[in-house]
Amino acid sequence: MADSRNSQLFERAQRSIPGGVNSPVRAFRAVGGTPRFIARAEGPYLWDADGKRYIDYIGSWGPMILGHGHPAVLEAVQKAARDGFSFGAPTEREIELAEEILQLVPGVEQVRLVSSGTEAAMSALRLARGATGRSRIVKFEGCYHGHADALLVKAGSGLATFGHPTSAGVPPEVVQHTLVLTYNDLAGLEAAFDAHGRDIACVMIEPIAGNMNFVRTAVPYMRRLRELCTQHGALLVFDEVMTGFRVALGGAQSVYAKAIPGFKPDLSVFGKVIGGGMPLAAFAGPRAIMEQLAPLGPVYQAGTLSGNPVATACGLATLREIRKPGFFEALSQSTRRLTDGLLSAAREAGVPMVGDCEGGMFGFFFPRTAGESLPQNYGQVLATDKDRFNTFFHAMLDAGVYLAPALYEAGFVSAAHSAADLEATLAAARSALAA
Repeated sequence: MADSRNSQLFERAQRSIPGGVNSPVRAFRAVGGTPRFIARAEGPYLWDADGKRYIDYIGSWGPMILGHGHPAVLEAVQKAARDGFSFGAPTEREIELAEEILQLVPGVEQVRLVSSGTEAAMSALRLARGATGRSRIVKFEGCYHGHADALLVKAGSGLATFGHPTSAGVPPEVVQHTLVLTYNDLAGLEAAFDAHGRDIACVMIEPIAGNMNFVRTAVPYMRRLRELCTQHGALLVFDEVMTGFRVALGGAQSVYAKAIPGFKPDLSVFGKVIGGGMPLAAFAGPRAIMEQLAPLGPVYQAGTLSGNPVATACGLATLREIRKPGFFEALSQSTRRLTDGLLSAAREAGVPMVGDCEGGMFGFFFPRTAGESLPQNYGQVLATDKDRFNTFFHAMLDAGVYLAPALYEAGFVSAAHSAADLEATLAAARSALAA
C-alpha cells in the first residue's frame, strides 16, 4: 500500500490539512490503515485514487439513498447550477422543499432551512431554550448532534453528570446546563426529571442512534420520554439528521407513531437525505414554536447559504424520487436481506454477531461471547469486540466492500444496490468470517 496513490495523497494531505482529513472518522484511525481517497462514484459504487472499485455502504454517511449520480437528481442540479449558485435572496424552490417536508412529516407545520446537521441541531436547541425560557438541556451518551459546544458532552459516573466537555476548547461553563443520560435507562430518565424537570428546556435524542452504530430507542422508553416531556413542559427534540427519510418516508417518528398512538416530537432536525448529498439541513416544528424565530420572534438564527438554490434542487429531486410507490418497501427488503445475510454468515462461521436494521439503515456488532443481545446503550457498544470489527472491516475493504471505518457508525443501503451487489457483499463476508 506504501506506493499506492491513496498513500501518496494521504501523506501529501497531512502536510496541509490537520490529520490529512476534513472530518475525523475519514482518517481510519479507529480501524488503522490508509484512508481511501475517492475519485468518483456511480450507483452503489465508489472508485478510489488507485482505480479500485468498492460496493459503498457509507453513502456519504446516509444522503445517497438513491445511489450516486441518479439521473433525475443530476438533471435537477445541473439546471439549478446554470441558473445561479447562490443569490442571498429567497427562491421559490425553498418553499417547494419546505412544502415537501411538511407533506411527508405529520405534525410539522413550518421549516427553517440551514446548511448542516450541526447548524440545525444547534439552532433547534436555541429555539427550544427561547420558546421555554429555560436553560437546561438533556442529551444521551452515544448520541451525536454535531459539534456545537453545548452538545459535546458525555456522561460520567452515576445516573447523570453535568458539565464534562469531551472536546478541548469547550469551557465547562458552556456545558454546565447540559445533562447527559444513559440511552434506554428508564430509571435514569425518571430520576433526571424528578430532580430537574422544572428547569429542562428540551430533551434531544437520536430515536435510532447512528453514531454508536445502530441502536434504537425501546418503545416503552420512548413512550415514557414523551409523557415526561409533556408533563414537565420540556420540548422533545428528535435528531433525525440520519434517520429522517432514511428509515421510513416519514422518518423515525413515523416508526414510533405506529407503536405509540398520537406520538410526535415537538421539534425535528433533518439533514443528509433532504440534501441528497449537498450541504443542506433543516429544523422544523409546529407554527407556535417556529414563529419564535427571527424575523418574527426573539430567537435569532441566520445563514448566508441557507436554502442554497443548487442544494435545494438536489434535495427536492431526491425527496420526489423516494416518495414514489414501493420505494421504501424495496429498500427495506434489500437492507433486511443484507443484515440477515451477515448474521447467517456469522452463525455458519461460528462467530458471535448481532445486528438490526430499519428502512435503509443497518448496523452490526461482534459480542465478546455467544448469546449476547443487541447493545442498548453506549456502554454496551463499547463492550463489544472492537478488534474483531477492525479485522472484519479490513477483510471486507480488501474484497471491495466499503463499510464505515469505525465500530461506532451505522451503515446505509441505497436503492441502487442490486441483488448481485448484496450477494457479492455476503460472499465477501462469508470469506472474511470464515478466516
